[in-house]
Order: sequence, then structure tokens, then C-alpha cells
Amino acid sequence: MQPATPERLTTDCCIVGGGPAGLMLGYLLARAGVQVIVIEKYGDFLRDFRGDTIHPSTLQVMHHLGLLEELLSLPHQRLARLQAEIAGEEVTLADFSRLPVKCRFMAFMPQWDFLNFLSTKASALPTFTLRQSTALSDLLYKGDTVCGVRATSANGSCEIRAKLVVGCDGRHSKVRQQAGLTGQSFGSPRDVLWFQLDKCADDPEWNTGHKGPKQNFIMLDRGSFWQCGYSIDKGQFAAIKEAGIDGFRQQVAAVAPFPLARLRPLTEWDQVRLLDIRIDRLDQWMKPGVLCIGDAAHAMSPIGGVGVNLAIQDAVASANYLADALRKGEVSPRLLKKVQQRRQFPTRATQFIQIKMSGKKRSDDQPSPLPRIIKRFPFLPWVFGWIIGLGFRREKPRRFMTDR
Repeated sequence: MQPATPERLTTDCCIVGGGPAGLMLGYLLARAGVQVIVIEKYGDFLRDFRGDTIHPSTLQVMHHLGLLEELLSLPHQRLARLQAEIAGEEVTLADFSRLPVKCRFMAFMPQWDFLNFLSTKASALPTFTLRQSTALSDLLYKGDTVCGVRATSANGSCEIRAKLVVGCDGRHSKVRQQAGLTGQSFGSPRDVLWFQLDKCADDPEWNTGHKGPKQNFIMLDRGSFWQCGYSIDKGQFAAIKEAGIDGFRQQVAAVAPFPLARLRPLTEWDQVRLLDIRIDRLDQWMKPGVLCIGDAAHAMSPIGGVGVNLAIQDAVASANYLADALRKGEVSPRLLKKVQQRRQFPTRATQFIQIKMSGKKRSDDQPSPLPRIIKRFPFLPWVFGWIIGLGFRREKPRRFMTDR
């Protein structure tokens, strides 16, 4: 029996990955009249422990697009200040209340709600197509130029010919691997173990941030439950698992604001998810016919929760540069390089700060100097609020994408 003939499609832009960068880019290009197909390997957006922070910079983009009010009608929490417990003191690390934008707060919203919102808005546009449960198999080439993708789904294989392929498929990007794009890895001394705990009436009041005497514990308010993160040394997870789930609960209780009894619902390792923290970036984000943005171009540490928002800014910059060229029919390597040049400085500057902040932890008898420094320089939370909330370079969608 001969294999079925693959479905053949043609579009202006094929985006691989339906995360924040991919859906935002697809939506913006479709608003500009560009034919877009987004392929997403999963059938839905329900992923645990994905970045749920929507920073003021992203909210400002949604404001420019006329989507802010509807987005904020979805369930979310607002945070005007980012706090942490350091050396027994609650310290305001970042204050967003003076930012020159519409929303002077960070919104916490499950990422699947944000992605469902974007995909619904995009799918209402006539030039946008989202194909879920469709995974990239190979890049297609014409000479040395990428000219499309081969993908597989439950319905068989398909070939999508495109003027441009954009990799938005995350830190383990198959696009950048197949395109042979190389980069630098800066490592990280820490990983995070994520798990959930149902709320109790006598739980501490806390919105989000680091909690506990050693800053090893992260608490995020998710309404009916806490999303909890336990910071560990890189590569320590295997030894923790070998010691058993009881030992893990005792380790967490030593740094968490909960008593050991509150951790009894943790009975299986399937309830614990390892986040392998990495910081890296590509040397070149592009080759003829292909571009990587977001985590596919630069994996970020979860410090500050900035990864999603850098990805959104990448998408806006990419749409601003590429929409006209895609409508006209040709995207030059020079134009793709301009996207990297535009977004390279904010990427490098943010990663520089993350690398410095994720350096070696102080020993227990060396308390952090941060509370003392912030008391001496009370303007620092506003500076950090600008860096975290807005980043080093904000992008604004061009007028022809917003006039709708």
C-alpha cells in the first residue's frame, strides 16, 4: 500500500509554535493582511507551570490593539508591586505604580487563557489559520533557502510552502536545530521544582514572589490553589528523588511558610514538575527563509517572569519589519537581520541581569544586603519596576495593524 499523498498548502508565512510569540505574530500579520498558518503540536494550550505573567509592556500592546478591556475581563490577579521575603523581611523589589503606561501593574493569568484569547481573536481574521495537533517534521529547502515545512498530524502529513518560516517553538526549538542555527549557553546554577497545593483558610496572605527564610520557595496565587516552586541546585533533582517524597516534603517545609502537615497531599513524584533553567541565545536568529524569535532565539531564566513578554515584544518587532515585505512577496535576509538587530540589545541586557542575579547563593550566615540597599536607595524599586515591567526597548504595533 502506497503512502497517502501529503496535503499541500501555500501561505505567506508559516509559524511553528502556538505560544505567546507565535500567536501574537500570527495575529499581527493577519491584521496586516498577510496569509498566515500557525502549526502547534498540541491539541490545546493546557500546560502546567508555563509563564503566567503579563507585564505592563504586553498590556500596553493589547491596549494599542484595542483588546485590553476584553482581555482584562478574564479572571486574573493584579500586582502593582513585586515583593519577596529576604532575611525575614518583606521587601518591595519592583514597583510598577509610576510607569508611563495604561496599566501600572502586572497581571497574573493562566497562560492557556491568554493563548485561547489570542487564538480566538486571530481565528476571526480571514487570513489566519491555526492547525493544532500538527508537529513539524522537516524544513523544506529550495537550494540554501528555507521555503516551507513538512508536518504531521493525526490526519496524515502536509507540506506548507511559505515565503518565510518563523520558529516560535520554545527553548527546545526544532526549527533552530534543523536550520543549523548555533548559539551560546550561559547555564544556570539553579533549577525549580513546581507543584500545587490547595488553599486553606489559615494560609498566609500572599500574591506572588519569593517566600521563606532562604528565598528557596516561590508562591504564586492561582485563586483556588497555590502554585509553588522550590529552588534547588542544578542537577540535584535525581538525588532528591532518591531520598524519597517524605524527605522532599521535609526540605520544602524548612523553607516554606507552611507546616509539614500542609504538604501531605504531595504523595507522588508525578505531582512535581522539574523546570530545567537555562539561559542561552542564538548567534544568528536567521538564515534565508527562516527566523527564530522568543525562547527559540533566546531562552530566559524565570527571574522576573520576563520571558513571555520579551517574546511578545519580539513578535511585535517582527510584524513591524516583515508585514509589508510578506504582502509584496519576498523577505530578504537583510530584513530578517534587522529583526535581530532591533531585539538583540534588550535580550542581551536582560540576560546579563539574570545571569548576575542567578549567581551563587550566599551561605546562611551571610544575609542578603538587598533590604539594606533598598532602604538606602528607596528609588530602586521604581528602577527595577521599569526594567521588569517595560524592559529595555518597548515595541508598538504599526498603525496599519491597529486601525481596526
